[in-house]
Amino acid sequence: MRLVVARCQVDYAGRLTAHLPLATRVLMIKADGSVLVHSDGGSYKPLNWMSPPCTVVEGTTDDGVPEWVVTSTKTDDTLRILLADVLHDSEHDLGVDPGLQKDGVEKHLQELLADHPATLAPGLTLVRREFPTAIGPVDLLCRDAEGLTVAVEIKRRGEIDGVEQLTRYLELLNRDPLLTAKGPVQGMFAAQLIKPQARVLAEDRGITCALVDYDALRGLDDPESRLF
Repeated sequence: MRLVVARCQVDYAGRLTAHLPLATRVLMIKADGSVLVHSDGGSYKPLNWMSPPCTVVEGTTDDGVPEWVVTSTKTDDTLRILLADVLHDSEHDLGVDPGLQKDGVEKHLQELLADHPATLAPGLTLVRREFPTAIGPVDLLCRDAEGLTVAVEIKRRGEIDGVEQLTRYLELLNRDPLLTAKGPVQGMFAAQLIKPQARVLAEDRGITCALVDYDALRGLDDPESRLF
């Protein structure tokens, strides 16, 4: 991973446009190729980013200002970063990450719902568990009866942080034309219990909420009824 602290200006162009005026920010180039721009606020959400696969070309402008041009290999989107003053530049090998270790019930919930996605919504089918994004894996990536992609985030207790997490995933997934061929990626927030504030926030963002009955799901996968 490469970390650069610099006074920079950032411009995103493509299916959307965004401009960040000159300010001191943290630039992160991860081993998977993703490029993220962070400020000192805003918690862990980047101000802007480019998801892999993408290319980073370092050069200079006609005025001699160092410049990064990050281009998506799937679309024509570009992230242009002008570095007025580099304060820090370092590279670090983080090694292989073991991944997030979920507690037993939440992990089992994900496994059961992956085996029985239609319990969340009729016609829902599994595409992949732990679908990777630049900021972490989506628990389940599914397709609904109409062919739309659905990202499912699974929690034991559904709170506002979980809705925010799913919102960030949706922002990234909706940049992928392969996932949005039939329409925007839909979000589903599944939990055994969903707090009222989380439900209001989810519904305001167009995210479907689904209550999960853990005991009923376990009954669908009753070990005593197996032949092996």
